[in-house]
Amino acid sequence: MVARTLGEDQLVVEDLSVNYGRIEAIRGVSFRVPERGIATLIGANGAGKTTTLKTISGLRAVRTGRILFEGEDITDIPSYKLVKRGLCQAPEGRGTFVGMTVEENLDMGAYTRADRKTKGYRDDLDRVFSLFPRLKERRSQYAGTMSGGEQQMLAIGRALMSRPRVLLLDEPSMGLAPKLIQQIFSIIVEINNQGTTVLLVEQNALQALRTADHAYVLETGEVVRSGPADELAADDSIRAAYLGGDV
Repeated sequence: MVARTLGEDQLVVEDLSVNYGRIEAIRGVSFRVPERGIATLIGANGAGKTTTLKTISGLRAVRTGRILFEGEDITDIPSYKLVKRGLCQAPEGRGTFVGMTVEENLDMGAYTRADRKTKGYRDDLDRVFSLFPRLKERRSQYAGTMSGGEQQMLAIGRALMSRPRVLLLDEPSMGLAPKLIQQIFSIIVEINNQGTTVLLVEQNALQALRTADHAYVLETGEVVRSGPADELAADDSIRAAYLGGDV
């Protein structure tokens, strides 16, 4: 991982607990994401990774704890208001509007913006097309006719159209071929290099640790390990549990 100069903590999660009915999905989760950094949450299925992202995004109610975004408590702010403030998620499973074209999907990503007829909007569209040339080629194609990899690109591009300062990515490699996984993660690094902070939830722990600066390991709703991503990748117990014993 190329070293980056990181700023102050841009996103802070403190002692977060969330229930699904009587089931405690996450309990006492705390972590920090510095400005211009890439942090990752790794862990097995059911560890609470996606629930954590949904809670940060305002899609799940907090039982205890709080979430700070750029120093402001956003714990009870609804998701659509968080998008306006610069916090946006590209959800697990892509979630594209299958009956809309690529360009219409991207326009939906900018629905909170008041400048959709300006040069700034066009510049952002050009940025997405520069990151994802395939989307430019297929800008008039319906999303539902595209491959899984193309829909993943579209989901990330749509999130970028809201001009996020922090981008939450939930399982961006899910269901993709190895060649496409490498491409998606290269683009994530480029998005970060362009100034967007990234919080990444990823089942592919190897790719996540290669991409991130800092990592947090979740087990049954709790953070059980944390540290620089390269140090966790070199840890024998982490390799055995999440990396198949090898990196």
